Amino acid sequence: PRAILDMSYSRHFLDFQGSSIPSSMKKLVVTKLSQNFREAVTLRQDSPVPLPGDGDLLVRNRFVGVNASDINYSAGRYDTSVKPPFDIGFEGVGDVVALGLSASADYTVGQAVAYVKAGSFAEYTVVPAKQAVPLPSVKPEFLTLMVSGTTAYISLKELGDLSEGKKVLVTAAAGGTGQFAVQLAKKAKCHVIGTCSSDEKGGFLKSIGCDRTINYKTENVESVLRKDYPEGMDVVYESVGGKMFDLALNCLVTKGRLIVIGFIAGYQNPTGLQPIKAELLPAKLLKKSASIRGFFLNHYLSEYKMALEHLLKMYERGDLVCEVDFGDLSPEGKFTGLESVFRAVDYMYMGKNIGKIVVELPHSVNSKL
Repeated sequence: PRAILDMSYSRHFLDFQGSSIPSSMKKLVVTKLSQNFREAVTLRQDSPVPLPGDGDLLVRNRFVGVNASDINYSAGRYDTSVKPPFDIGFEGVGDVVALGLSASADYTVGQAVAYVKAGSFAEYTVVPAKQAVPLPSVKPEFLTLMVSGTTAYISLKELGDLSEGKKVLVTAAAGGTGQFAVQLAKKAKCHVIGTCSSDEKGGFLKSIGCDRTINYKTENVESVLRKDYPEGMDVVYESVGGKMFDLALNCLVTKGRLIVIGFIAGYQNPTGLQPIKAELLPAKLLKKSASIRGFFLNHYLSEYKMALEHLLKMYERGDLVCEVDFGDLSPEGKFTGLESVFRAVDYMYMGKNIGKIVVELPHSVNSKL
């Protein structure tokens, strides 16, 4: 007998179980390529809510993460072939509110999930079930691990060669990914130095185990490193770029490693990168047998699942602090609703955040879910 697959049956899964899913939603769309996020991105009020296909979940986003690279994406730097309009936002946490037939083998309506996929700055996002991560509950802390935590974990594991007693410098240490680089280097029994821009951030860094904090607004980073660590750094986890990159390069020990995970100082420049004094780079690397490695998470997706599982277990055991910054201390208060993503991006580039910037998308949660 021939197996009959009647796809119209999947409508059953799209009936949303009376959860009053609207037909339209708000979402952010890149309508013009620009490194100025407010110029590049438009808030659309009445986009159709997408329907999940057979292997998909429809996720109602409750928390979305803001990343420094959102600006690179809206400027068209990541994929020059993509032309506006296109969706933006890389990661979200929310509830499954509808799903396709195949996806129902592993997921149910009401389940909490996280995901990494372009298009999270929306009230609803379709996520392939294979890419979703089931969660015990909808918590913003889980969002900190999806991009920021895994970036720190995989880059240090694959490129850092960490071991007991090594000296590790983390730049922008109190940021979304810096907080994990500090904690993971400490767990490897390294001596960790973190740069930051305020005493409040320094206090947070000490609370998660940082051995020495350097407030670059009040201290000269180069002088502190030369005085307190004349022998240099074994590993630098670098995300600032410009002058900080030069400084990081100069403070490496023999066989030292510089891991570049970003260059936030250059993201808002029309030209992108801030110039570095790279003409001496071959000589500097040769003199120290030092290495510079770039790290882009998309190139390490084979390691992603293992890294995320490990981090989730650490968090659930209480071995990892996942600091979330909702912008409560920002001038206009907490980041709530998609319209506040613009403020959240500004807040990050002003260097105000401690931990991962997260925007909450409030919903009137239906009792049937």
